[in-house]
Amino acid sequence: MKTRKNRFVAILTLVCTLAGSIFAQQIQVSGIVTDAQTHELLIGVSVKEIGSNNGTLTDSKGHYRISTQKGKKLVFSYIGFLKSEIVVKSETLDVAMKEDSKSLNEIVVVGYGTRKMTCMTGAVSALSPALQGRMAGIRIRGNASLQQNISVADTEEYGSFKENRFNMAKDQPLSTFSLDVDAASYGNMRRMINQGQMPTKDAIRTEELINYFSYNYSQPTGKDPVNIVTEMAVCPWNAEHKLVKIGVKAREIPSENLPFSNFVFLLDVSGSMSDPNKLDLVKSSIKLLSNNLRKTDKVAIVVYAGAAGVALESTEGTDKQKIMEAVESLHAGGSTAGGEGIMLAYKIAEKNFIANGNNRIILCTDGDFNVGISSPDELEKMIESKRKTGVYLTVLGYGMGNYKDNKLQILAEKGNGNHAYIDNIQEANKVLVNEFGSTMYTVAKDVKIQVEFNPAYVNAYRLIGYESRLLNKEDFNDDTKDGGELGSGHTVTALYEIIPVGVKNNFGGVDKLKYQKTTATNSDETSVNSSELLTVKLRYKQPNGTKSEKLEVPVLASDINKKPTSDFQFITAVAMFGQLLRESDFKGDATYAKVIELANNGVGTDAHGYRREFVRLVESVNQLVK
Repeated sequence: MKTRKNRFVAILTLVCTLAGSIFAQQIQVSGIVTDAQTHELLIGVSVKEIGSNNGTLTDSKGHYRISTQKGKKLVFSYIGFLKSEIVVKSETLDVAMKEDSKSLNEIVVVGYGTRKMTCMTGAVSALSPALQGRMAGIRIRGNASLQQNISVADTEEYGSFKENRFNMAKDQPLSTFSLDVDAASYGNMRRMINQGQMPTKDAIRTEELINYFSYNYSQPTGKDPVNIVTEMAVCPWNAEHKLVKIGVKAREIPSENLPFSNFVFLLDVSGSMSDPNKLDLVKSSIKLLSNNLRKTDKVAIVVYAGAAGVALESTEGTDKQKIMEAVESLHAGGSTAGGEGIMLAYKIAEKNFIANGNNRIILCTDGDFNVGISSPDELEKMIESKRKTGVYLTVLGYGMGNYKDNKLQILAEKGNGNHAYIDNIQEANKVLVNEFGSTMYTVAKDVKIQVEFNPAYVNAYRLIGYESRLLNKEDFNDDTKDGGELGSGHTVTALYEIIPVGVKNNFGGVDKLKYQKTTATNSDETSVNSSELLTVKLRYKQPNGTKSEKLEVPVLASDINKKPTSDFQFITAVAMFGQLLRESDFKGDATYAKVIELANNGVGTDAHGYRREFVRLVESVNQLVK
């Protein structure tokens, strides 16, 4: 009897074991994650299997896929929403996340801006646009003392600059500058507006607002990796003036043909990065970029706080588990030895250098360097000394309250790289996924532009923006002088406002000289007989080249477009907005209502919704200033 009972127990145990092994079989679970209230797709939601390091993020369409087992629990986490823990029962699992009402109720207004009581620097801009809108409406009224008690010191730093003024074409016929593809100013401006505050004037760099957007410029067709397009129309804020657009389009390289990459992530893990919209957002950003990496790509992670160290040795791009584990192990704390971190990152990048490849450091920080090399001048010299190594530097700025925009601008300019501001996961997706090629792969370097104006048609002109990128006229032909970098598929735009001959210059100028004759650079006969308003010249070098090539395109005085393209209308709307935010001396009769009208006329197809978002931002500012 006992033997029979033992056999029964053994058989039962075997059956349970087999059933357990079948039940524990790995399955691929997928689905979409949405906002339960608005049904908006949520990008960058963390999806993790409880009790393991197994995890993923939702993509740009709110979709996720994870390998797990039936019976396991998945936890869905997103800033501003309640965590959802769900048991896996099938291969399809859609999740609608509910907002964290407790978190929303802790938002208060301090001055123009908002602050989160549990985290003084806030996380409003790290949320979905719909949730940002709902949070922006929450206020604590009639309690000034409470508002004063919770306000925090704002130690953000911006470089001040004087706006470009009008130059007389007869006296200064040449205008020279380095192209700038940075767009950090736009993301930073959006963050401030979404907090309910007017942007700081020095935080507004108009060319970066314009170049945040891509435009429908024609691709290069010849041997040159860049193409120049121009357009001219009446200036919308001063009908007596003309506006000339100079657009440059870089050749787009198919993703399968992109060169092998040697990436070194340089991550600030100091105490100032502890806020949710800093290190946590950095981690999510790296995860998004990692999805684009191939087996032939290499990734290393260098971190710095009180000192610098290597968190991940150079690793194959497809070893995502190893990369994710290194990222998840990071925590913020300590002071900020940024200079030491930069030196170590260059060392790692040079050690794993790929000849004819894409060698790049990606710095993620709020810019608060306070140990070792920390001043802008010191950082500039150090980065310039490393420029000849062939390693490019991409700078991604994060956070608020102590953001050091001035330092990060210098690093990007001197490091042959670009600068973006990541205020939320959608922006991380834009920079590191949607615009992966243009952000990470250079097709032309040291790009410089020189425009020659014909004084027979041009009384005076001014370049809108690019104040930090101005060059001496002699620098254009000097190949030792640094210029800007263009990535795969990049578009970059510059605007000139022109006062035609016969129209009075109300913005300065000088009296006629008493003791000498004023002569133009060109002879009067040459300028009068030419039908050209101006000539655009562009110089560039190949990514590994040392000698520049030159392109040249004239613009005829008769090339006035009475029906400007949608791109032109949108560009001028953004330029007008920048001038209004800076309270420009040259804003003419610009208004926010005009900006909205022009922008709506220029929205076009707007596949990703970036232009419509701009219109919403302008509408918000229009309400703030009323």
